[in-house]
Amino acid sequence: MATIANPAPPATDVPAPQNNFRRFAWFVLGWNVLVILWGAYVRASGSGAGCGNTWPFCNGEVIPSGVAIFLELTHKAIEFTHRVSSGVALILVIALYAWSVRLYPKNSRVRRYALLSVVFIFTEALLGAGLVLFDYVGSNDSVGRVLYLAAHLTNTQILLGVLTMTAYFSSIPAPEVRRPWPPAFQGALLLVLVTSVTGAIAALSDTLYPASSFAAGLAQELSSGASLTLQLRLLHPLVAIVAGVYIMAVGLMWQKKMASRLGTIVALVAIAQLCAGALNVALLTPSWMQILHLLLGAILWIVLVMLTLRAREVPV
Repeated sequence: MATIANPAPPATDVPAPQNNFRRFAWFVLGWNVLVILWGAYVRASGSGAGCGNTWPFCNGEVIPSGVAIFLELTHKAIEFTHRVSSGVALILVIALYAWSVRLYPKNSRVRRYALLSVVFIFTEALLGAGLVLFDYVGSNDSVGRVLYLAAHLTNTQILLGVLTMTAYFSSIPAPEVRRPWPPAFQGALLLVLVTSVTGAIAALSDTLYPASSFAAGLAQELSSGASLTLQLRLLHPLVAIVAGVYIMAVGLMWQKKMASRLGTIVALVAIAQLCAGALNVALLTPSWMQILHLLLGAILWIVLVMLTLRAREVPV
């Protein structure tokens, strides 16, 4: 198919976004990514029950007493820091929406997605509280925790998606395009979501059932008495390979159609993510590698959402 050049941005009556708002929107997105990474460290370090089964207080205290817990980075300090950073994320997202109300008209897509960001940051906070209140932390290996983790991860991805849309549209002063999302990207986004959910469950399994070697880990997964988390750990690499190959193909195909480097970036990040996953398994999933793997997954989701939005603007 012939390459389609990027069209010039059409004229619009919507006020041009303020540079400070645009920078703030990207900052809020980045902060939420950091909160997610620290949340992964909470799980990997076994600190999910660091503040007990109370929320929002930490073992009955608003602020944990004793400086030593922070100097030694105890489970309580790790969990409390995550709660504080999550609270800051909530305030930042609310501020983002309040600012969008001042800058954009009521029907603006920036304002719409900023409002959705508020909705999903609140559900994110409630789901995070539920992990503690329902005791889905520590060594809990129930089916309920697996299902709850899938719901939590899905909400997290949607939150990152709408924050990305808010930041993206604040950077692109163009009228709204109401073309449907290309089917290829609908499949790509769904595959990333499924891969992320199975990856989160596999990471939980790595924490609960650490393996001394690749063979020992495989024996755990194939055992007749393997738990649901162990069975899903075996599924994750298979889903990830299929998703990675598909996303690389979509990224390169649309790079050619749009003459845009964003498609190439999506393909390269997908390759990096597959390599990181393989290295994660080879190194027996150390905490730092799990967090790096998660970071690449978040970046892949963000750039894929951006490429999807860009593809809607191109008449094909």
